Amino acid sequence: MIRRGTLLGLTLTALTLAGCATPNGDGSWDLGEDAPRYQPPTVAALIADPTLAPGALSASMALIASTGVGSDQPLNAVIAVSDLEGMEPGVFAPGPLSGVPILLKDNIETADMPTTAGSMALLDNAPGRDAPLVARLRAAGAVILGKTNLSEWANIRSSASVSGWSAVGGLTRNAHALDRNACGSSSGSGAAVAAGLAPAAIGTETDGSIVCPAAINGIVGFKPTVGMVSRTHIVPISHSQDTAGPMTRTVEDAAILLSVIAGTDPADPATAEADARKTDFRAALDVGSLRGTRIGVARFLTGYSADTDAVFEQTLQALRDAGAVLVEITEGPDMEAIGEAETTVLHHELKADLNAYLASTDPRQVRTRTLADVIAFNIATPREMALFGQETFIKAEATRGLDDSEYIAARATSLRLAGVEGIDRMLSRNDVVALIAPTVGPAWSIDIVNGDHYLGAASTLPAVAGYPHLTVPMGFVQGLPVGLSFIGARWDDARILSLGYAFEQATRAYRPATLRRSIDALPEVGSVLAPIAAEP
Repeated sequence: MIRRGTLLGLTLTALTLAGCATPNGDGSWDLGEDAPRYQPPTVAALIADPTLAPGALSASMALIASTGVGSDQPLNAVIAVSDLEGMEPGVFAPGPLSGVPILLKDNIETADMPTTAGSMALLDNAPGRDAPLVARLRAAGAVILGKTNLSEWANIRSSASVSGWSAVGGLTRNAHALDRNACGSSSGSGAAVAAGLAPAAIGTETDGSIVCPAAINGIVGFKPTVGMVSRTHIVPISHSQDTAGPMTRTVEDAAILLSVIAGTDPADPATAEADARKTDFRAALDVGSLRGTRIGVARFLTGYSADTDAVFEQTLQALRDAGAVLVEITEGPDMEAIGEAETTVLHHELKADLNAYLASTDPRQVRTRTLADVIAFNIATPREMALFGQETFIKAEATRGLDDSEYIAARATSLRLAGVEGIDRMLSRNDVVALIAPTVGPAWSIDIVNGDHYLGAASTLPAVAGYPHLTVPMGFVQGLPVGLSFIGARWDDARILSLGYAFEQATRAYRPATLRRSIDALPEVGSVLAPIAAEP
């Protein structure tokens, strides 16, 4: 459901082509009769050749209109489009991202669109303010194309959710197989970039919400060090773990975007060091950065998907061939204890942080002023509770505040186990600069009855520690993409991006999304699903 905005103000081409674009199965699109085949450009390509920007903006709008519910390829990644009426065609604000179309996850505020976090309780939430990261994008000349769908409330409402679904936006589907889950919570951002609807999107993560949908949709996703990017005016879960980050088709594009959105925000104390820590992340990319570099293989983060592990083994050889020195790490920190402490922290911070956010909204637009009000609203709104419950909300509401000794102890435990005694200790003891592991397994089938079928992932350690985590495409399992995670020390964002860039350039594992209905359509899959041919 495209909830807001019009196609007015776009070029005549976009108006003519809206709803008519069809994918070719190789990443390109046919935009209608007499239109040239459209190959979605990268951010770097748009910067190198600014004359591509007007066509890219028009094509993006056409592709969004052609992939909504009821279309032949119902990806349903975009929840709202910007009203670009009044924009002079082909004239963009100057800056390093001049004319580059960017999509934003719909928990990030913009002055010109409502911000719903996928919840009907926030359907009219339009406080008329840009989040600082959005202001940075606009100042760099980017065009905010619209908002992407997400797992409602960034997937914190229930542990039995269907990722990619929100009451406002409906269900976002995987760009490589429309009957597969897009993961979450930045589902629409991952699917939209994979399908070429925009060259880049901004997602947010508390634990896995950038890297999982990026990996499962076959693109690059980067969760920066917590504090590198402002969280002000983003619907929150946890001030300890929340961050925004870029989702793109290439590591270079992710580095370009991070260079723009990173920086200190006086309203977000976590970003106090950001100006001193940020750099030109694109300039820091080094195609030879793997040579002679010691990298830890986090074996304790494997074993949940045999097919993914097989791709991982091939990837390890590719890393060795690129000159990396791989160090086996078979034992990690106590993940069960980290998970228990993280859960306690998230429950307490969700209540405190969401209450603070709701209090900052306009009461004429948002009548739910507290988490307790949202719980009551959901109970009274059948569509909200149609697929799963809100048991996590209820547990969060029962917490006793950030002065509670249980919370204080859990936060100290989670930071110690994941950070100092986790990532930091593994890096130092093994004399490595980064850890690698499969990001997550391949996409599972959409299951609105039983919810997600989530087997395992590499996201929790860097999420809880607040450290950088990059996922880069590493290969495919039965036509479904899987990603490789690079995890580093706090503020080591530039090095992690550079290592991922060198891996990406050495392997070229990225393949464009096809928007096929199902992997059953693949010859190698369909042939074994059919009965064996009868003997003549």
